[in-house]
Amino acid sequence: MKRRALLTSGTLALGTLAGCLGRGDGETDPATATDAPTETAGRTTDANTPQEIGAEETESGGSSGSPREVTANPGDPNPTDGLPPEPDDVPAEREVDTSSYGTSTVEGEQIELAPIADVHYWWARQEARIADARGLSQYRESHILGAVASPVGTAIDDTHVGDWATDERIVCYCGCPHHLSSLRAAELQSAGYENVYVIDEGFFEWVDQSYPVVGSDASDRTLYRIRGRTRPRYAGEMVLARHVGSDRVEAAPVQRDGSYEIHVRFANVTPGSRLRIETPEYTVTATLDELTSDVVTPRLGDD
Repeated sequence: MKRRALLTSGTLALGTLAGCLGRGDGETDPATATDAPTETAGRTTDANTPQEIGAEETESGGSSGSPREVTANPGDPNPTDGLPPEPDDVPAEREVDTSSYGTSTVEGEQIELAPIADVHYWWARQEARIADARGLSQYRESHILGAVASPVGTAIDDTHVGDWATDERIVCYCGCPHHLSSLRAAELQSAGYENVYVIDEGFFEWVDQSYPVVGSDASDRTLYRIRGRTRPRYAGEMVLARHVGSDRVEAAPVQRDGSYEIHVRFANVTPGSRLRIETPEYTVTATLDELTSDVVTPRLGDD
């Protein structure tokens, strides 16, 4: 059965994401999260109107091609089905209690956050189809073996996910660790997909566990933490960090006190690489060195 329809716009306006990361009944609201900081955050250089989530214009290393054209799973006889090649070691069958999973409410959809151990179990038994919600350049650089590219905001039928049955188990992932993937999961559920999850801990925990990845740069890379502040009234809305010159993007929600923290682990970036931080209140563009030297606000300078 093929899925045909949804997402005629191809983009998600940043302003439409208010409250998108509130938790389900009985769960903790992410706007109250208080992870202890371990690094400083960044300084601003520009303030403008927030832009949209969608295909990013490129200057170099950009997002040429479509999700259907960039699928790359060497040695996989069916590289577009979202499943890995049959693994050498298949784990013994065990019970997976999905009722214990945390949830996140995104765009009116309740998204289930699957622990990475359970996702790896499904992956190794070919019991879940995997969709990468990040930009195409990030997918090219490294992705879970067997995964297909399905960037957030892209029309579902423009990706191989549009060929999958709506009752298949689908797991989305990103690297931030689950904010972009939750948006993609919400898009899928709105389109009628009935069995959708996201990797709670994100792609880089998969890498850290030495689970199989492929791509042009499947090595580990430096983690940068960008911390900033906006108005508390934007709690629950999304902040984006875009690499200037490619479609690499990560995201994080505004917390109840107006703070946010974005985790960036892009390949081939240096402290001098420029990123654009888009919040519901302001946009700033600066180097990673500047963005990680102080708390990002709209008042610390101009380009």
